[in-house]
Amino acid sequence: MTRLLLCDDHAMFRQGLKSILETEEDFRVIGEASTGREAVRYALETRPDVVLMDIQMPELDGVAATKAILAEQPDIPVIILTMYRQDRYVFEAVKVGARGYMLKDAGADELVDSIRRVAAGETLLNAEMAASILEEFHKLGDLDLPSHPEHTISELTEREEDILRLLAQGSTNQEIADALGVSEKTVRNRLSEIFSKLRLNNRTQAALYALREGIATLQDGNK
Repeated sequence: MTRLLLCDDHAMFRQGLKSILETEEDFRVIGEASTGREAVRYALETRPDVVLMDIQMPELDGVAATKAILAEQPDIPVIILTMYRQDRYVFEAVKVGARGYMLKDAGADELVDSIRRVAAGETLLNAEMAASILEEFHKLGDLDLPSHPEHTISELTEREEDILRLLAQGSTNQEIADALGVSEKTVRNRLSEIFSKLRLNNRTQAALYALREGIATLQDGNK
């Protein structure tokens, strides 16, 4: 059962979203938040499997709420909901650790599939999104990644590079484990070591790092 927290200040949108999601036997909506502060409080109290976070929230916007949640519980996956593909705030949310974003006018099947992917450990980082994020961060000059990769990338073993490449291609931990013939627990442990070596905070940063440094390519990531 995938436990979901819905965060949006429009009650009708939340109700519609809940109606769609609860038609799935493996989904259960465990809470709803109408403000950013409520979203943070409910997320930390209930530890949902996936948070759906509107980018425009009162009291705390979606970026600030996501940052606050992940500062306390970095393993809680957050999907940003937005009306606009090129929303500047989406880039900010991904920077602080959101697993990706969904457009509010996305179809029900796409939404359900994306939630399942994120719940399984995947990052919603396709080639188009990765290119846009990297371009935006380059313009802003504030992509929070190591500035001297030559001092850190060499610390990775060949197997760790393989794991990082597969992560950037959008593979879940289990898919990485299957591809490399190891256990899912081994992949989790290796990812923790990779994050530590490269001074990264989450899967999204790791995927962007791999793309930036040429460990993976946008073509690889376009699943």
